Amino acid sequence: MLILLPPSETKRPGGTGSLDLSALALPSLMPSRQKAIDALVELSSDSALAARVLGLGPRQLGEIEVNSALRMAPVMAAVDRYTGVLYDALAAGELGPAARRWLGSHVMIHSAPFGPVGALDPIPAYRLGATASMPALGPLRRHWAAAVTAAVEASGASFVLDLRSEAYVALGPLPQSTPSVYLRVVTASDDGGSVRALNHFNKHAKGELTRRLALDRPRIRTAAAFARWASAAGIDVRPGEDRVWSLVVARSGVT
Repeated sequence: MLILLPPSETKRPGGTGSLDLSALALPSLMPSRQKAIDALVELSSDSALAARVLGLGPRQLGEIEVNSALRMAPVMAAVDRYTGVLYDALAAGELGPAARRWLGSHVMIHSAPFGPVGALDPIPAYRLGATASMPALGPLRRHWAAAVTAAVEASGASFVLDLRSEAYVALGPLPQSTPSVYLRVVTASDDGGSVRALNHFNKHAKGELTRRLALDRPRIRTAAAFARWASAAGIDVRPGEDRVWSLVVARSGVT
C-alpha cells in the first residue's frame, strides 16, 4: 500500500545537513528534480519576479531567500517539515518508532519542487505551489505529470490510496495500471446524505486517517482490503465510481 499526501504551504524551519537528491524516493525523478530546483533558485535571483510568480505579499518576501538557499539549507524528514491542519492531525512527531517506520515505508508527500518524496526523506524548507509557472521551467503540471506517473508505475505499488488535493493530482496522475482509490472527504448532512467537507475538515480527516493507519499498520494490498480495515476500525468509507470513494466524517473528524 502506498498513501499519497499533499504538502502544506506552511513548513517548520531548521534541520541538519543539506539536500541530497539521491536520498529521495523514486530516484527516476532525479533529472526532473534538478530542473525544478534550478528553476526555483534562478527565479529567486529576481525578487520582484519571484514575488509575482509565487504570489507573495510584503510580509512573505523572506520566502525568496529561503528558495535561493535551497541547495544548502538544512533538511529534516518531510513528514516533520510540513505543518498545518493535516500534519497537526497526523502528529508524526508524537508517533513511536514502529509507526514512523511504517510512514517511511508507506507514505509519500507530493511536493512541488521535488515531486513525491518519502515521509522520512530529508528535505529543506521552500516556497512553491502546484499551480506555479516558473519562467525557466513553465507550468509545473507540464513538467511533472508524465514523469511522476511513470515513476509511480515503476514503483510496483500494489495499491495506492490517493489523499492529494486536485492540484497535486494534476502534477502526477496515477497510472491506470495501478490499482488505486482517490478519497474525497465528505460530512454527513441532516437528511442522511453527504456534502463535500470544508477545507479544514478535509485536511484534518486525512491527517487523522493517516495517523490511524500508522498506528494500526495493517497489511493492505487492495481496495477491498482497505475497505475491510476501515470497517473494522469504525471508519466510514464508501466505495464509488471511477475509483473515487468517500470518507464520511463528523465535523470533529475521523473517530
